[in-house]
Order: sequence, then structure tokens, then C-alpha cells
Amino acid sequence: MSEIKIGVITASDRASKGIYDDISGVAIQDTMKDYLKSEFEIVYRCIPDEQDQIESTMKELCDDEKCCLVVTTGGTGPALRDVTPEATQNVCQKMMPGFGELMRQVSLQYVPTAILSRQTAGIRGNSLIINLPGKPKSIRECLDAVFPAVPYCIDLIEGPFIETDEDVIKAFRPKQK
Repeated sequence: MSEIKIGVITASDRASKGIYDDISGVAIQDTMKDYLKSEFEIVYRCIPDEQDQIESTMKELCDDEKCCLVVTTGGTGPALRDVTPEATQNVCQKMMPGFGELMRQVSLQYVPTAILSRQTAGIRGNSLIINLPGKPKSIRECLDAVFPAVPYCIDLIEGPFIETDEDVIKAFRPKQK
């Protein structure tokens, strides 16, 4: 079993009922496999857009499963059932608004509706939680933008050392003095 655990949560009423395949959760897992040189384990959950379930799943993956990174997809828009950012705020001790700001900035290069996205990020204990949009193409664009800062963020919250495949994505860590 790997020291590095990455949680993937898909918040989708229809995918959780098997009405359609969870291609977004698969896209996150595939991206992690592309990015990381370190061995890691994925802890995956596909759940309905229910705020209490999203919150309890985040807590489970951070507190019980000890995932250093939890990446969510779905539930970040303005629709009434979109409650992933609220769940994230409720379970995190610190919010990391720069993640959402950068993801929206990048997404605006592709679609004007990116301003409707409310994705964010936060810290719960030794875990970083990042909310992503629901479309696989957008997931990759957003992760490409923010992931260079993720390994160093995990270092700062005393998580495991994560090594990336620098041919795919280069993690930024300040030079040691």
C-alpha cells in the first residue's frame, strides 16, 4: 500500500445512480497517472449531489483514509443542486481561493461561461481539497494550471513528498537555501 493516497469524489446524481458512466472521475484518475512519478493509491467515491454526503465523504477521505489530496468533480455551477464549494468550505480549516481564481482564469480562455464556475480549494488537516468542473476537457485544463503548486502545498501541510513526471508537468518548489 502506498504512502500517497489521492481521493477522487464525483458529485453527480445521475452518475451515482448508474444512469451514465462517470467519465469525469476517470479523467481525474487518468490525469494523476500521467502527472505522478511517485507511487500512489486512488480512493474513489461517486456520490449524489447531496451536501451532507459530500461533506461526510470529504471527511472520510481526509481523516480516515488519510488522502493528502482530494479532488472533486461536479457540483460547482450555479444550479440549485450544485453544492460542492459549500461542502468544501464547511469541512476546511483554511480556504485557498487562488486555486479557483486561476482555474476560472484559464477556463475563460476557452468558454465565456467559466465565470459561472465556483470551484475552490481548501485545507483540512493534512489534506488539500480541490474542486474541479465536471467536463473532462475542463478538468485537464484546470489541473494543468494549478497542479504545479500542489506538491509544494502538500509539503507545507506536512503531507507526503510527491514527485511529478517533469516531461508531463513540472512541480514548483522554492529553491532551498
